[in-house]
Amino acid sequence: IVHFWGPVANWGLPLAAFKDMRAPPDIISGRMTTALIFYSMAFMRFAYRVQPRNLLLLACHTTNVMAQSVQAGRFVIHHYGGTATTTAATTTTNDPTMVPTSDRVCASDFEDDNSC
Repeated sequence: IVHFWGPVANWGLPLAAFKDMRAPPDIISGRMTTALIFYSMAFMRFAYRVQPRNLLLLACHTTNVMAQSVQAGRFVIHHYGGTATTTAATTTTNDPTMVPTSDRVCASDFEDDNSC
């Protein structure tokens, strides 16, 4: 009975990860995603090594490792490159009125327009 209900309850992890794939990537926790990958890898080994082998648990955690890896990839792209970086670069190059926030602006660069 444990070889059935335990894995069935564990299917909530990959199902939640698949559901979150439609959500914006800024909600992904990098630490939690990494922890879930290692957690599922440990239980994959357990499910294979235990006698009799628990193939339902192995399938559940294999699916979870794949789903969490996709989430980890989305996290890395969102926070360290990919669309966020290219969008900012495209915006600053196409719009001549935008000033990049990393450039210093000195008071001497402004024209005196007597608006004060």
